[in-house]
Amino acid sequence: MNIRLALPLAAFLATPALFAQGGTTTPEPVHIEERMGGEETITVEPMRVDEPVHDANEVMTIVEVMPEYPGGAAAMNAFIGKNLKYPKQAKEEGIQGVVYITFVVETDGSLSNASVLRGIGGGCNEEALRVLRSMPKWIPGKQRGEVVRVKYNLPIRYKL
Repeated sequence: MNIRLALPLAAFLATPALFAQGGTTTPEPVHIEERMGGEETITVEPMRVDEPVHDANEVMTIVEVMPEYPGGAAAMNAFIGKNLKYPKQAKEEGIQGVVYITFVVETDGSLSNASVLRGIGGGCNEEALRVLRSMPKWIPGKQRGEVVRVKYNLPIRYKL
């Protein structure tokens, strides 16, 4: 076998063994001692990580379990399709596109702080907010098993 192929192959096969941790034992503490003759001994100690304190009023953007409309995305799309009315002005002017709405899903599932991130005019922005405000309570998001406030962005598409 060619030596140029043998060395990378050996390194590739040995890599999992180098990084495998296996077991559930905690590592031994690390201490550095200088000894006579210029030798050093290094020992490893586990690092303590303190959990961050969560402010109950903090609005999070990414959480372990994102908030969800009851029944899922398909049910939300059906609700929007049933309740969204194409504004007369938008029809007359041929306006179509996507209205991006941002809002906060509260810990009780209610929606608050709704506003338009990017709109298309012609009454579409106001209609999208109206439909959002008429939605039932959502299933709130969770972080580390606790219900938290989550900021959510929702695109609503208008097409003639």
